[in-house]
Amino acid sequence: MRATRGRGAGEAVVRSGDAHVTVRIATRGSDLALAQAERVANLVRERLGRDSERIVLKTTGDRIQSVSLAAIGGKGLFVKEIEEALLDGRADVAVHSAKDLPATIAPGCVLAAFPERADARDALVARRPGTTLAELGAEARVGTGSVRREAQLRRARPDLQIVPLRGNVPTRLRKLEEEDLDAVILACAGLDRLGLDGRISERIDPRWMLPAVCQGILALETRAGDPLAAELGALDDPDVRAAATAERSFLEGLGGDCSTPLAAFARLDGDRVHLEAMLCSRDGSRLQHARHETARSAAAEAGAAAAREVLAHGGQALLDELRAEAAG
Repeated sequence: MRATRGRGAGEAVVRSGDAHVTVRIATRGSDLALAQAERVANLVRERLGRDSERIVLKTTGDRIQSVSLAAIGGKGLFVKEIEEALLDGRADVAVHSAKDLPATIAPGCVLAAFPERADARDALVARRPGTTLAELGAEARVGTGSVRREAQLRRARPDLQIVPLRGNVPTRLRKLEEEDLDAVILACAGLDRLGLDGRISERIDPRWMLPAVCQGILALETRAGDPLAAELGALDDPDVRAAATAERSFLEGLGGDCSTPLAAFARLDGDRVHLEAMLCSRDGSRLQHARHETARSAAAEAGAAAAREVLAHGGQALLDELRAEAAG
């Protein structure tokens, strides 16, 4: 599989049934993004019989590392340039970490497949290997770039010092030493996919830290109406799609973004979807929690019902406060 920086927008797109046509896979250039694109390229070859090549793009979110995502426009900054490449014909399919997707994707694009979910939990990587969250000393310095993780950390361990952290996985691991941190919190999925699972001191129980919406899920995005979208359906995992649908429905119901400390995690049990979701204040002092169960065929309703419950029990006032804080 070759890597390329793109082609002219006038070139023909992939046609369904043309097995000899190379599928152009758009991806960010981080180690994790490239590993995920490689995984999808293997699936495209094994299940669709297609060759592929990478279109490596640098997004606004990748270029700006000095401030928080909330301050510069949110998670959509990791997908904007990639969606543009799909829509102008430079790429045929994009590989995303689904947790990076905003509640609404670009008009003209569709999420054609959710092929797999890795471990959805958050990981504590401690400077002293094997240390758990409960074992960190009072005033320990813990790095994270996520308002969701920060809020839940402050709720579980208000004695900790939370240190803002940006950058890709290797950068964050390096800052553990460079910034004299006692621990950093990352996603288990990213560490596992990069073969760095040996660095994990604790896979944090969701009872203490509920995962981000779609954490660990890969999403394949393409153009609406492109025959390739139907082909990519062969890579879709029905359980993962149901979980993603429920979790993203909660995100959409709250109108949340990366400045909102919210979380949702769906589990499948036979034909049932069990969703747990929450909205929290930045300091962890207030939390609105909801659980809902539906049939798999009504997965979106699980998320919508959880959002309605959270909003009706104080969540709307909390959201208004959070948005005012972010605007300030």
